[in-house]
Amino acid sequence: MKNLKSYLESGILEQYVLGDLSVEEKLDVEMNALQYPEVRKELEEIEQALMSYARANAIEPSQKIKSNFLNAINTNDQVNIYSSTNTSESYIRSLKFYKYSFAASLSLLFISGILLLNLNNKLHESYVQLAALQSVNQKFSKQVNYKEGELSNTKNALQFYQNPKAYKLVTLKGSAKAPKASLLVALNEDKEEVMIDLSSLRMPIIDQEHQYQLWAMVDGKPVDLGVFDAKEDSTGMKKMKFTKHAQSFAVTLEPKGGSNNPSMDKMMAIGTI
Repeated sequence: MKNLKSYLESGILEQYVLGDLSVEEKLDVEMNALQYPEVRKELEEIEQALMSYARANAIEPSQKIKSNFLNAINTNDQVNIYSSTNTSESYIRSLKFYKYSFAASLSLLFISGILLLNLNNKLHESYVQLAALQSVNQKFSKQVNYKEGELSNTKNALQFYQNPKAYKLVTLKGSAKAPKASLLVALNEDKEEVMIDLSSLRMPIIDQEHQYQLWAMVDGKPVDLGVFDAKEDSTGMKKMKFTKHAQSFAVTLEPKGGSNNPSMDKMMAIGTI
C-alpha cells in the first residue's frame, strides 16, 4: 500500500468495526488486514478502545439501588404506601433512571462483545480464504512456469529439426538389452555442441540409484559425454559434453553419477554418425 498512514487515518477501520461499510468495502479492509500487520494492529486497538469505552461508561449501581431494583421488580414497582407522595415520585424517577442506565450499559457490553466476536470470525475466515488463494496462485504460477519451460524447450528442439545443415541428427536405436529404446542426438561441431532430445527419449524407467550415460566412440575408444535421467514427462534439449571426431554414440546404464568406462553388458542404445 503506497500511503498506509492515510489509510489508517481515513476512519474506514472505525466504520468497519461499527459495521457501517458495504460488502465490497468490508472485504477490502479484511484483505488489507491480512496483508498489512499495521492495519491488523489498528483494528485490534479500535476493538480494545470500544471495549474500554463500554466499560468506562457502564454505570455500576450501589448495593442499595440493586436491592431496591430487584425488590421493585418482584413487587411490580410498588413503593411503600407510608412514604409521602413527593418522596415516592422522586424515588420512582431515580429507580427508573438507574434501571435503564444499568440495562443500557449491559446492552452496550453485549453488543461490543458480539462485534468483537464477529470481527475475529471474519478475520479468521479471511485468513483461511487468503491461504487458499495463495495456494491456488502458487499452483497456477508453477503450472505457468512449467508450460513456459515446455514452450521454450519445444522452440529449442525445433531449431535442430529446422536447421539440419548446422546439426547432424543421429538416432540411437535399442540394443538386445532394450529393443524398444531410442534417443535422438544432435551434433554441431562448429559450435562444439552435443545435445540430446529428451522428448524423443525411449528408455526403461530406472531407480534413483542409476542413471543413463552417453558415450562417443572416438578411434575405437569410448569418451564420456555425461549422464541423464529417463522420466515419462521429459521434454526439451539437454546439453551434454562435447568431443571432436566422434564416429558413433551409445547409451549405457550406470550407477548414479556415471562410470569411467561403459558397462558393455548394459548397452541400451547405439547409433552411427
